[in-house]
This record gives sequence, C-alpha cells and structure tokens, in this order.
Amino acid sequence: MAGRFSRSWSLMKASAAVLRSDKSLLMFPLASGICCLLVAASFLIPVGYTLAVTAEAGVEHQRGFSAGGYVAMFLFYLVQYFVIIFFNTALAGAALMRLRGQPTSFAEGFAIARERVVSIFGYALISATVGMLLRALQERLGFIGRLVIGLFGVAWTVATFLVVPVLASQDVGPTDAIKRSVELLKRTWGENIIGNAGIGVVFGLLMVLAMLVSAGLIVGAFALQSIAAIIIAFAVVAIGLTMLGLIQASLQGIYAAALYQYAEEGRVGYGFDQALLEQAFKPKK
Repeated sequence: MAGRFSRSWSLMKASAAVLRSDKSLLMFPLASGICCLLVAASFLIPVGYTLAVTAEAGVEHQRGFSAGGYVAMFLFYLVQYFVIIFFNTALAGAALMRLRGQPTSFAEGFAIARERVVSIFGYALISATVGMLLRALQERLGFIGRLVIGLFGVAWTVATFLVVPVLASQDVGPTDAIKRSVELLKRTWGENIIGNAGIGVVFGLLMVLAMLVSAGLIVGAFALQSIAAIIIAFAVVAIGLTMLGLIQASLQGIYAAALYQYAEEGRVGYGFDQALLEQAFKPKK
C-alpha cells in the first residue's frame, strides 16, 4: 500500500510538472464545467417550471419516467457527454503536444477537438446510450443488479480508458477509438493500471482535508457573527474546492495522455519517468 501511494504521488507530481509548464491546460476543465452547468440549467429550469405549474394546477405526478421523460434524459446525457468529451479531447490534444515538447495553447487544443467533432459526437452518443442502459437496469434489478451493473461500469471505464487521447491523436471514428483503446490496454495490461493511476486517490485525500478545513472556516465565520466573514468564508471555500477540482481534472487528462503516448509509441513524455510508467502500465505476460 505504501509503495502504491508513493507511485501515485510521484505520477501526480510528474503530471503537475507538465501542468506547471503550461497553466493554460486548466482552462479546458474550467470551460467544460461552465458549459456543463449551462446545459444542466437549460434542462432543469424548464423541468422545474413544468413541475411547479402542474403542481399548482393540482395534477398528480406519475411515478417513474414517461416515454418523454426518458427521451429528455437521454438528450441531457448526450449533450453533457458531448461537452465533457469535447473538452477532454481538447485537453488531451494539448497535453500530447506539450509532452512532445511542442508549444501549445487553449486555442490549439480547442482546434484539435473541433476537427474531431463528428467522432466526439459519435462517442458521446455511445456513452449516453450505455449510461441510459445502466441507469434503466439499475432501477429494475435491485441490489444485485446494481452490483452487476457497477462491475460492468468498471469494465467499461477500463475498456475506454484511452479513447479520449486516441480521438485527440488519431483521425478515427468512435468505434475504432474504443477498439484501439482496448488493443492498447491488452498490449500493456497490468493489474495495477487503475491503482497506479491513483491521482484520484491522492486527490480524494486532499478533498477530505479540504472539506475539514472548509468546515472549520465556515464554523469560525459563523462564530464571529459577521455577515462579511461568512460571505468571505463561503467564497474562499468555493474557490478553493473549484481550483482543486480543476487541477485534478487537468492532471488526470495529462496522465491519460502520457499513458497513451507510452502505450502507442513506447516514448515517455516530458516530466515522466520511464520506470513509473512501466509500473503503472506493466507489459502483459
């Protein structure tokens, strides 16, 4: 466990070195988050308004989703997935350029994703379909179903681990990108691929610490009984947690790009150590 945490920390530091060399990479998850909020508002506000109007009119709501409800949910999934995958592809494209020692910018990463927009939409369509099917099955199969679907979700995550950097680097369709991701994982598969890609574990601990600090700030602000102190405390907490999320998303995108480059080309990008990537992506025996 100590060795795994140490490798995760080292991999996070290597990704952070790339991020420090080009802070514009933070702009991709920021833009993605803003667009996702706008998409959510565009769906939730009309739904909330409709529910409020029907409730005022005394109309009873039926349990579960109607056909129209499932269509609306699928469209929401599709648009959200498209936004997330688009900006993740832009991030991966920019990160790959940086790993290869090339100058990059937000505009260049955005241009890479724009060139792949058809493939990105196709992959978003596949992801939305899978997401809807998993949700529908979870609602119908109970606890055992949720367990099985959870395992399938993990398998899907692993299989599509490198799809985004494949889309950013190769002019292929969504199904070919998924196949290529699976091929690369088979070629360099190791039981520690997820464990050693443990940026999420490190940031999970950092998030817990941040939540404790945030709770302390907010409690202290209320103890002062000052409106200004309370507003400042909430602002600091919101900005801090947002920055933590942006940094985590950026580092995960950089790390996925580095793994893709290592798996596809056998080359280690700027800031990454050969031994660390070999441990995270052990060759299949």
